[in-house]
Amino acid sequence: MSTPADDHVTRRAQRAATDAEILRLAWPAFLALVAEPLFVLADAVIVGHLGTTQLAAAGVAGALMTTLVGLCVFLAYGTTASVARRIGAGDTAGALAGGIDGLWLAVAIGLAVTVAAWPLAPTLVRLLGASDEVAGPAAGYLRIAAAGTTPLLLMLAATGVLRGLQDTRTPLAAAVGGNVLNIVLNVVLVYGLGSFDGLGLSGSALGSVLAQLATAALLVGVVARGARRAGVSLAPDLPGVRAAGRAGVPLVVRTLTLRAALLLTVYAVAALPAGRGGDDAGLAAHQVAMAVWGFLAYALDAIAIAAQAITGRSLGAGDRAEARALTTRMLQWGVAAGVATGLGLAALAPFLGRLFTDDRTVLDLLVPVLLVAALAQPVAGVVFVLDGVLIGAGDGRYLAFAGLVTLVVYAPLALLAPSLTWLWAAFAFGFMAARAGVLLHRARGERWMVIGTTLAR
Repeated sequence: MSTPADDHVTRRAQRAATDAEILRLAWPAFLALVAEPLFVLADAVIVGHLGTTQLAAAGVAGALMTTLVGLCVFLAYGTTASVARRIGAGDTAGALAGGIDGLWLAVAIGLAVTVAAWPLAPTLVRLLGASDEVAGPAAGYLRIAAAGTTPLLLMLAATGVLRGLQDTRTPLAAAVGGNVLNIVLNVVLVYGLGSFDGLGLSGSALGSVLAQLATAALLVGVVARGARRAGVSLAPDLPGVRAAGRAGVPLVVRTLTLRAALLLTVYAVAALPAGRGGDDAGLAAHQVAMAVWGFLAYALDAIAIAAQAITGRSLGAGDRAEARALTTRMLQWGVAAGVATGLGLAALAPFLGRLFTDDRTVLDLLVPVLLVAALAQPVAGVVFVLDGVLIGAGDGRYLAFAGLVTLVVYAPLALLAPSLTWLWAAFAFGFMAARAGVLLHRARGERWMVIGTTLAR
């Protein structure tokens, strides 16, 4: 018969094992997330030395590609959930078959976008406000970059498969290797080497496409080898591809609501009275604050990625108790990470702005905004973790509904904010707190805890 002391030791051992698993999945995911913006910055440096027009053109085309990839992130999230559930159920072949369906869906979407981008490129760059001088180079860059859409989406889908298989190390290696190759190719193709004079701006787009092809080939190759070992066909299964597409629709809606909230915030900044953030200084301060917020989000998003994989596997195994216990522990991780990032941001708030600007007006606006962002970090920790848990559970319909609710709650708060600091308070304790509320409400119940290989409804 066990004693209270024995039970305490057992609980400690179980908690330590859970922590080790979360760390095993989250740490490589965090490094992969951080690597991407660093290499994007390197691309900007390479193109920036060509001239302002070229840099602006790459920025416009890059914004369009980033938006597309953001909307298609369901290829990673949805695949992670479905694959992890089947792994939990002991159906490795079924997991890989579902993963192959996701890869073929990525191919279908990617080819359609590439074909459409050629005639639409001039119109799209104009919609983003490109000037006559920038529009031509931006359209040319976009047409080349769009050729990399299929490998980009294959990277997302294959990463989702590997995360579902509880492997975040391979995507990390692919991300770092692919981005290093991207830098090398960009330097050579932009500026030339030896007798090769370089292609200028077009070389940057081409270098990125080639690096994306290599990275996609590596990730897809890993998945394909696993599928062949499990006896899974690599041929497209149209019903499976259609099912993967239908499952992704709610996550697209969720993503659209998040993007809409961010765009609404920028609109609200521009609408503020002059001197309270509604001018160039206010927009600059907001941009810096959002960049800092986004960087800190990587630490929290890494835990969310671990939550997707672990939750899906637990529910697939039919273990609601484990799913509940893991959710509780990951929430503790999220809050702790939020407290840590919040304290760090609060301590650095008076100094961070100087890394971006010497404008005293911008710095004066920025400090209180960063302090508000610091206070909101624990709330963000809750949001990111529960978002990952429910994505892992396949609860996309609720996440879409929750996104619409929070956007409705946030819109009037943002539009009525009298200053930049109050707008950020509305974002932090209106939008993020509303997200936390709807996610906590869902997590307390059991409707999302559908066991087996069926996703939540």
